[in-house]
Amino acid sequence: MNAERKLLVAQLREHALIIGEVVLSSGATAQYYVDAKRATLRPAGFAAMAQLVAQYADRWGATAVGGLTMGADPVACAALAGGADVKAFFVRKESKAHGLQRRIEGPLLTADDRCLIVEDVVTTGSATLLAIEAVQEAGLQICGVVAILDRLAGGGEAIMAAAGAPYEALATIDDIYPERPDRE
Repeated sequence: MNAERKLLVAQLREHALIIGEVVLSSGATAQYYVDAKRATLRPAGFAAMAQLVAQYADRWGATAVGGLTMGADPVACAALAGGADVKAFFVRKESKAHGLQRRIEGPLLTADDRCLIVEDVVTTGSATLLAIEAVQEAGLQICGVVAILDRLAGGGEAIMAAAGAPYEALATIDDIYPERPDRE
């Protein structure tokens, strides 16, 4: 595990892990929650995330980085801060009803762009799948998908299948909460 990943895992463990019953976006109930923004929107967590995401953008030849707005916003901006030579973009759940009525916000993307889809936390992958769908509907290519944390609930497999590209998580729930009660 490299230094940036070790730092990110430590920041997620210290600031993002919440023990207690919560309802996930999927509607399922869990005995813990990971609010990655609590760790990644702090200087140390952001810096580690920036370096790691920028490395994936470079490795996979990305020219644009983004995903579904809110979860992906800090991650896409971190790629820029980490020195990736990319355009950042945000995907809305639905096109705006006013203005330019865009679903994908940010610099204009073209068919030549290679999009790295990003997300903060993946459980079922539903938010990431919406972003993949929007990018594909816009005629853009996906070169890979990166999540800050994967809860290991099957979302990664669905994401990889939908994207037709590699999927990597910078950390998993095993890294930050290995003693959790639902661990198999």
